[in-house]
Amino acid sequence: MTSTLFSMITVLLFCVFAVVEVVESGIGVNWGTVALHKLSPETVVDLLKDNKIEKVKLFDADPDVLKALMGSGIEVMVGIPNEMLSVLSSSASAADLWVSQNVSRYMVKGGVNIKYVAVGNEPFLTSYSGQYQSYVFPALTNLQQSLAKGNLAGMVKLVVPCNADAYESSLPSQGAFRPELTQIMMQIISFLSSNVSPFVVNIYPFLSLYGNSDFPQDYAFFEGTTHPVVDGPNVYYNAYDGNFDTLLAALSKIGYGHIPIVIGEIGWPTDGALGANLSAARLFNKGLVNRVLSNKGTPLRPGVPPMDVYLFSLLDEGAKSVLPGNFERHWGIFSFDGQAKYSLNLGNGLLKNAKDVHYLPSRWCVANPTRDLSAVANHFKLACSFADCTTLNYGGSCNGIGEKGNISYAFNGYYQLQKQNPRTCEFDGLGIVTFRDPSVGDCRFLVGVTDGKSSGFRLNSGRIVSSLIIFWGIFTFVV
Repeated sequence: MTSTLFSMITVLLFCVFAVVEVVESGIGVNWGTVALHKLSPETVVDLLKDNKIEKVKLFDADPDVLKALMGSGIEVMVGIPNEMLSVLSSSASAADLWVSQNVSRYMVKGGVNIKYVAVGNEPFLTSYSGQYQSYVFPALTNLQQSLAKGNLAGMVKLVVPCNADAYESSLPSQGAFRPELTQIMMQIISFLSSNVSPFVVNIYPFLSLYGNSDFPQDYAFFEGTTHPVVDGPNVYYNAYDGNFDTLLAALSKIGYGHIPIVIGEIGWPTDGALGANLSAARLFNKGLVNRVLSNKGTPLRPGVPPMDVYLFSLLDEGAKSVLPGNFERHWGIFSFDGQAKYSLNLGNGLLKNAKDVHYLPSRWCVANPTRDLSAVANHFKLACSFADCTTLNYGGSCNGIGEKGNISYAFNGYYQLQKQNPRTCEFDGLGIVTFRDPSVGDCRFLVGVTDGKSSGFRLNSGRIVSSLIIFWGIFTFVV
């Protein structure tokens, strides 16, 4: 074979593989399970398949979820909670056991298409104060060895989803990892590169807007802005591009500017804060999808979109911690019962609702209109310590329904969570069951579902919820 012919074949093969890479990239979703009213995993998998969503990112390795995904063909990223990193970093046998139970078991014919294992979730968040920092790389090393023992190292890639606060700059071109992370990032990214794994980053323009009153609102979206960021020859018209290129600059500074990038989480909430609403979420996600599918890339990586983008999130999670904000329970493109919140096309047609969802009967618990409600405070507090009352707060969709409306909303949330047990609507005679839907405008009074486990609380990537959270802000507002 002549050198010229060999060169031509090499170029041809390179082009073929490049095309394959583009075809494989796509839009997936995060499937979190920190919910009060849970659809069965089988119902959720059917929802994914009906919407032709071919990639899903999990925050743990729930066996019920993985069993439901068997035979679906959906590409899966399973997660390891941060709380497990310590033992996995110090014990090779613990890593072997985890891989055996949560990966090998499902990687069989007709099993689960596990492509990634996320080692921790945002373990370098500044709010963790370095709590998990020393565990990540040793855990990666042990898990890689465990995958190799199971002959899975070539099929399953380890990744470390990082929050965008891992890097910083005033301009994208000046991006750099936080000084205390530089050394460990060099270790981790060298590991990722040698194992042909991507760098996974979570980007949230909404949080930039939410946390900074001076942040230009239009810069958070993809429709153009009156406040572009000028960085030498490059001009940035949206926060996504600016954030992405800040990461690219940080990666380039440590010698890995060409590593593939996956967006592990990105989205917009629909409730629980000013700016968190249906129209804003639709505008953001529509712009994001169009941007990704256009293959436009960013100024520092033109024509090369991220390998994959995982929307956050698939479903609302009514039991998540509200420490970041009340919006934290409202990121879903679908409501808790699998109903599309707004019109959105992920590239395969408009969203389709979940099928065959089994609801409780159409009845609600509301404040008794014939009773004096002056002694309602403790009952209200009890109801909201179990149910999700975040929509009642300032900026929420139920913020304007008045004192009796707030009480009714709280009572009903608790009543539905208790599977409409008649005793749970008593509240010393202050509650009453009605068959008339008390929903007002955009404020929806829910009816629970019966085809899954309810009142479930679990650890999810450090986002821990307690059934005893007291909504003092709402309590003060009501009374």
